[in-house]
Amino acid sequence: MAMAGGGGLNRSSSRGQLPPQELLDDLCSRFVLNVPKEDLESFERILFLLEQAHWFYEDNSVEHNPSLKSLSFKDFTTLMFNSCAALRPYRAHLDDIYKDFTHYKFRVPVCGAIILDDTYEKCLLVKGWKSSASWSFPRGKRSKDEEDHTCAVREVLEETGCDVSKLLKLEDYIEVSMWQQRVRLYIITGVKGDTVFAPQTKKEISEISWHNIDELLPAGDDAISRGVNGMKLYMVAPFLQGLKAWIATHRHPQYQKSDTSARGTVWKAKNSSTGAAPVENPVITRTGSDPQTLDSRPGKSFRNFRFDTASILQSMEASFLRT
Repeated sequence: MAMAGGGGLNRSSSRGQLPPQELLDDLCSRFVLNVPKEDLESFERILFLLEQAHWFYEDNSVEHNPSLKSLSFKDFTTLMFNSCAALRPYRAHLDDIYKDFTHYKFRVPVCGAIILDDTYEKCLLVKGWKSSASWSFPRGKRSKDEEDHTCAVREVLEETGCDVSKLLKLEDYIEVSMWQQRVRLYIITGVKGDTVFAPQTKKEISEISWHNIDELLPAGDDAISRGVNGMKLYMVAPFLQGLKAWIATHRHPQYQKSDTSARGTVWKAKNSSTGAAPVENPVITRTGSDPQTLDSRPGKSFRNFRFDTASILQSMEASFLRT
């Protein structure tokens, strides 16, 4: 069945079936219709709600029913705009709505942490779920009205299972601007050597590992995205100069370089590129990054739309009566 507003999607394929209408209706009701009115004031807010619906679909529906097709967020959004009565009137504008949302999302502030070992020689990095994912410090987008340090603690807990709330110092952070997005990482020390790390969300992190900071330094001017060990560093490199400077002023005066080898990988999922369930992966609900209050936001042409709630409810009631 061809789907409008974002390309064609087949109801079934060799890689799985698209979700049935009953499931899409349930997702629409759960994540879009039954939310506070202020969450329906802009398409940016609505797409953040659909992002949570997409996580629920991937983490629960697909996992419990392997015959369902795993979908990209864009394909999932296309399905929802075509299936949900409240969204269907706007599907002709979906390409513009999605483009505005993508642009806006990458301007939401990001917070996280640089966790150092007791020698200050190694830092903890996490790798995304896909096989082609890069390494980064644990971090994520700030939720609506959330403080920077609160976001950092939450994201580190979700991605590593480590609670750094009692170790975080508000004055110890590095902040950079990446592609018009403010990224603040708090420097964390004092994590015990026997700390057990494991992500607490599904299909987000594939590996957690300690890395020697010296090996993360760029191999050359033309290799800013890769270190001397060949790792992708574009999410790490911008913080290394500031991190080295911080370490130089905070390391104990009697410090002597350690000759012990890095502890390396402390957690790794099984077959993350194939979507298999990770090892020892306790689950908590993912927190969506609600839109922030910004001076200038995209999508102004759709900013003031409102759902005609009465018409939607009347249509649903008529549908129930016919059945």
